Amino acid sequence: MSHPLPAEPKTRSRKNTLLPLFVIIIAAVLIGFVIWQSIGDDTPESTQDGTEQGGVEGEPQGQGPVAVPEEGAQPEQSDMSDIERRDPEDLLAVGPADAPVAIVMFTDAQCPFCAAWHDQTLPTMMEYVEAGDLRIEWRDVNVFGEASERAARATYAAAMQDAFTEYHGLLFADGETLPESGLTDEGLLDLAEQAGLDTAQFQEDMNSPEVTEQIAANAQEGLDIGAYSTPAFIVAGEPIIGAQPTEVFVTAVDDALAQDR
Repeated sequence: MSHPLPAEPKTRSRKNTLLPLFVIIIAAVLIGFVIWQSIGDDTPESTQDGTEQGGVEGEPQGQGPVAVPEEGAQPEQSDMSDIERRDPEDLLAVGPADAPVAIVMFTDAQCPFCAAWHDQTLPTMMEYVEAGDLRIEWRDVNVFGEASERAARATYAAAMQDAFTEYHGLLFADGETLPESGLTDEGLLDLAEQAGLDTAQFQEDMNSPEVTEQIAANAQEGLDIGAYSTPAFIVAGEPIIGAQPTEVFVTAVDDALAQDR
């Protein structure tokens, strides 16, 4: 059964103060990348499965493409918790709206590191969700382009039939992204059939102006705070850039829970 669309995210007066923080973080990533390139070609590159030199084998690390951020002022604060919507009607979220800790994930359907995080870290995070300690909210920023935007609309249409987690799981099955050819209208409809959805309703919702506007608003919200790369996270108000090892997220959530108690 379809659900009504939630209201678009409210404009927050603190957005302008949040943007520079992400700009600085992403700039640091870019500077580090330039330095790494200047060292030579002997340093092993990140692989699609997320393994990096010095990292934990099999754990997701790294991030997708980085858009060039606009120049910004110095940040006035580091707390970014007000990006959390905590809206019980948010279809792209799991966990209690009033959970003591929240993660906001900026993602993209074609981001291999997002897929790796979904496969290797999300199951552990879901244990916190099921215990009522954590809420996870997703925002698709679609930095990979049109196919990603189409997949985001499809995911939202599936969520309108209470199948967000099932459909999202199909997009990132086995920790891999689908090829762009699998993110056509036909490919996304096939996934809806696999999820047991009402495909006629799915197609109608996916292509509706309301869903298109909501997905555009979600993407813009990410860009407005400087999430120019995927994956990017806000964990208990603090940014984490890239699909870091699971232990990084466990520590961040545990620390936030300890402060809440």
